[in-house]
Amino acid sequence: MHKVSNKKYKSPPLEKVVFPHEGSILVRHFSEQNRNTRPYWHYHPELELVFVNKGRGKRHIGSHLSYFNEGELVLIGSNLPHQGFTDRLSGHESETVIQMRPDFLGEEFLRIPEMKNISTLFERAKKGLSFYGKSKEDIGEKIVALSDKDKFDQVLSLLDILRDLSISHEYSILNANGFSMVAAPQDNDRLNAVLNYIRSNFQQSISINEISEVVSMTETSFCRYFKKITSKTFTQFLNEYRLVHASKLLAEKEVSITEVCFECGFSNYSHFVDQFKSFTGKSPSNYRKSIQQVF
Repeated sequence: MHKVSNKKYKSPPLEKVVFPHEGSILVRHFSEQNRNTRPYWHYHPELELVFVNKGRGKRHIGSHLSYFNEGELVLIGSNLPHQGFTDRLSGHESETVIQMRPDFLGEEFLRIPEMKNISTLFERAKKGLSFYGKSKEDIGEKIVALSDKDKFDQVLSLLDILRDLSISHEYSILNANGFSMVAAPQDNDRLNAVLNYIRSNFQQSISINEISEVVSMTETSFCRYFKKITSKTFTQFLNEYRLVHASKLLAEKEVSITEVCFECGFSNYSHFVDQFKSFTGKSPSNYRKSIQQVF
């Protein structure tokens, strides 16, 4: 059993978004020369729209964990915890991040009939939305172009982008059962402590007793708490975290599938293969082949 640290855990940092002078939205463009250095796990009241132009990386939004390999277009709702896309500069051209207050158009403006679809989009985004297909391609081009516009044209263009997103059917809801970011600071601290512990120790065995001690809870209370927050059991969440890491290794490292299995914390090869196929729809070998075809 691992030694559990008694160090005081910290809540996910609240990122303070600083908008430009006389501006209501923030548009930032990142590249290989200008890297994005946002904190690992954070949240903010502003909505965030991110377009990763090509490339690959991890998604961790709410309790959702997955790996993308052909770029990404994601809309993250208000106060939905998320992390920066790990290794997002792996083979991609650029990343554009747009942050906006939920009422940047004005509360009354959002209530007019013409804004119904966008208001619905903002509500849906509380679960996290990932767009794909032609929507990702076409809307992504518009997002990249925002950086070269003045403030007034940025607002007009963003409104057009939000309209396109609101009528698109090419999207996946990342947290289908929602993600409850509880209001009590102590609960936020607990969740952050669990996530940080998983990130540091997922390659080894983590028992329910061990993780319960991290947040000073009984096993029964912890299991009930974790399921309420994430809509998943701890074991399910831990295995998904390991499988996302396995996806990354299969795509980016030329190591054997057996090595991937044990490096991700699985102790049984057959169990790993079954779990991976159930999670991705492909065996580890077929998954690797499909990634190689893309790149």
